[in-house]
Amino acid sequence: MVGVRDLTSSRDARAALADLDYVYFPYRPDVMHWFCKPSPARRTHHLHLVPVSSPLWAERLAFRDYLRNSTEARIEYAALKVSLAERFPFDREAYTEAKGAFIERIVVRALGQRPQAEVATPSA
Repeated sequence: MVGVRDLTSSRDARAALADLDYVYFPYRPDVMHWFCKPSPARRTHHLHLVPVSSPLWAERLAFRDYLRNSTEARIEYAALKVSLAERFPFDREAYTEAKGAFIERIVVRALGQRPQAEVATPSA
């Protein structure tokens, strides 16, 4: 995830990322610019350009920070990911969907622990 000022001014990054073999895909274009490699059908790399003043940015950083600070949550998430990778070895969408409830629970918990000013304007 890369923080950007806004989606409009970061559109120029598409050409630069194409030079690095990233493919733009209009997934959730109202909240991010989504890129992958080598193709949308077979993805080994993801890159999201997300406005730093957006709720998505705050949620993703809150999730990251919570995992950094909670050994229990890290262990639970790692075990979940291993289990889901075994269960869905060839279905990336099902794997991602199955992580959803855990991620949502942690985000709600994490945002509840942050000071309101930090949630509203995360730092880059």
